Amino acid sequence: MLLAGAMAQASEGLRIESLKRCGDLLDTRRQDWCLTVRGLSAQPPTLKLGDKTIPSSAVVREGDRLRLRLDSSERQSGPLWLEHGTRTSNAVWLTLRNSHVLAAGPDEVARNMDGLTTYVNLVSLLIEERHDGRQEAERLAGKYGAKVVGSIAPLNLYQLRLPARNLEQRDALVLRLDSEASVDAVVIEESAPEQAEQERPHTPPRDSDEWAANRFLDAVDFYQRRLPGKQAVIQPQPLRIGLIERDVDFDSPDFADYLGACAIPRTCLYARDADQPDTHGTTVAGILAAGWNNGGNTGFLRGLEPASGGFEVIVERNSDAGITANIAASVNLVEDGVRVLNWSWGIHRVGTRNAKGDEVDSLLRSGLAMGGYEELLEEFFLWLRKSHPDVLVVNSAGNGSTFAGTDDYRLPSSFITEQLLVVGGHQRAQGGERAVDDPAFAVRRSSSNMDMRVDITAAACTHASTLEAGQPGAVHCGTSYATPMVTGLVAAMLSINPNLQPEQVRMLLRRSAMSIGDQHDFERMDAEDLTAPILPSERGYQLGDKDVGRSARLDMQKALDLALESRERVR
Repeated sequence: MLLAGAMAQASEGLRIESLKRCGDLLDTRRQDWCLTVRGLSAQPPTLKLGDKTIPSSAVVREGDRLRLRLDSSERQSGPLWLEHGTRTSNAVWLTLRNSHVLAAGPDEVARNMDGLTTYVNLVSLLIEERHDGRQEAERLAGKYGAKVVGSIAPLNLYQLRLPARNLEQRDALVLRLDSEASVDAVVIEESAPEQAEQERPHTPPRDSDEWAANRFLDAVDFYQRRLPGKQAVIQPQPLRIGLIERDVDFDSPDFADYLGACAIPRTCLYARDADQPDTHGTTVAGILAAGWNNGGNTGFLRGLEPASGGFEVIVERNSDAGITANIAASVNLVEDGVRVLNWSWGIHRVGTRNAKGDEVDSLLRSGLAMGGYEELLEEFFLWLRKSHPDVLVVNSAGNGSTFAGTDDYRLPSSFITEQLLVVGGHQRAQGGERAVDDPAFAVRRSSSNMDMRVDITAAACTHASTLEAGQPGAVHCGTSYATPMVTGLVAAMLSINPNLQPEQVRMLLRRSAMSIGDQHDFERMDAEDLTAPILPSERGYQLGDKDVGRSARLDMQKALDLALESRERVR
């Protein structure tokens, strides 16, 4: 029996399903990491971090779990994977940065008056910048009988475990903490865990070619042919991209060749393993990195090989601690060199109404939680502007058929900053043959959030990955899937011209955009435009241009062309 079990494990794939900080999250030097691994055999595997082997003395095994102890002063962040004989696991990104927060356990959550799941004894404090955040958090923890258990130190945020057993006790402590002069805001989580943002089933026919509306294949062909051309050969630069998602199914043929070591200049993908191929993270990552001609998804960045300088796509979520974990992961990724962040997520305040006046009923948070999230996101973008002004965040507009730019009701898309690009969703128009640049070629996806805060729109529907090669995947729709289309394009543009700044990227996307929908003047306050209307300045200052006043639809090929031109000048 033991021999049979060992043989079965040896034939099973080796997969890292979970990786997270454990032990003392505040210890910046001695870091403990806990892994859950599927397919471990009786013999210990070899662990690789980057190009170095982790010594067996640093690894403790407990069943299907491994615990690592690393000295951050001796190592660098990088991909971690396992090897055992001929088997190799998926690689996950192990960051040695220090932003980590805890998720609540099942007995540490409760339902609030809005019927939402909320944390009972874990909250986060944003400390005023004039204070030493760690020192002040420890002082407050001592004063209120709490304990500091996590942090996002670059934002001066510290997570406390409160001595609260129910929401009444928590709210009393939150009220007192919020009144402290040193506390800018108290962040309360309402998720267990945070759901990804996608649309309820309402899909186009399986054979519809949604990506044609953004000239996807034209862009791939342009990149492959123009960059290594005989005249003015361009050497694309490698680029690192961060996806705030949970995991990817490496058993799908779309990702089968991403196991083990991966080196630039190819596309590399680092992620925890998912248990099925049609998860949100698998689909989002697939739009960037899935192999071609395997059925299922088709990755834009993968299609740019071998002309590209290589892309590293890092799928990371930190923990299941909701929005705070999303921000912690984002901070770590940026500090690890990520240039573009993909945020296919967002939340609505309870009571948000859509364009028809009906209440939005998904991805809701209370006013109390939204207030803390708004302060947290503001601190993140202030930090980004000060410390990493070249990083761009690409965010989904959402699927509530409401307004993306109303800060009272929608986060994070309502933030006004040059480092946040907001993406709406469109779909192919039904009936009749039209040229791709005809504004009627595509129409607004009825569920897509809209208004002046949306910068660009992209195809909202894609095929999910499958477990068998050659099978067409189920169609998934939502602004979550329009967003990585833009993220991939932005990464390709930056690989051509790494000197482009966020405001220049937005300008090139808007200048290159095709139009969609009816033409409106600029006085209609009730117009349901999908994006900010195209301006005369985005059409060579031609007031009579046919695109002026219409919404902007992504043109991937023309955007790459303008990125190439921008190497000489950016207007």
